[in-house]
Amino acid sequence: MNSPNYYNQISQGYEELHKEEQIKKLHFIKDLLEKLGIKIKQTDTLLDVGCGTGLTTQFWKYTNCNKTGIDPAIKLIEKAKEKDKNKEIKYILATAENLPFKDKNFDITISITAIQNFHDIEKGLNEIKRVSKNLIILSFLKKSKKKEKILNLIKSKFNIKEIAEEEKDIIIIAYKI
Repeated sequence: MNSPNYYNQISQGYEELHKEEQIKKLHFIKDLLEKLGIKIKQTDTLLDVGCGTGLTTQFWKYTNCNKTGIDPAIKLIEKAKEKDKNKEIKYILATAENLPFKDKNFDITISITAIQNFHDIEKGLNEIKRVSKNLIILSFLKKSKKKEKILNLIKSKFNIKEIAEEEKDIIIIAYKI
């Protein structure tokens, strides 16, 4: 598990390391949603759990929905805020295991390539379920040693619509049970 301190240390070069693969992954997810006939509406609220530098949150700007990103690494949150020149996205320092939102607060909750880094995976997924109204988009590294545990927990907590594999991640489109 990578800690917030690790991500604070690599914050300056984070996008150089991960931007291309994250954008590719997000386009894969967008195409998957279109294939499934799932549309994100302008009136939707979206929460990005483990938003990092905001790449995965900012990607959804084409939808014009209301976006919030959380991450436990302060340096990554600072980078996300710097990039968001028009202050269109709310970025909050928080962990997946303790989301500072009321129940059923978000129409869409996403967590892209972050679950394997949660301190307590089950608690983080319970929090995602708690704050979600409906659509949940999750991905995690295929090579994670926690792959089976993560997959089993997701299957036990959510109604799975689709499981897909892209180059590095397993991507799950699900709904709240």
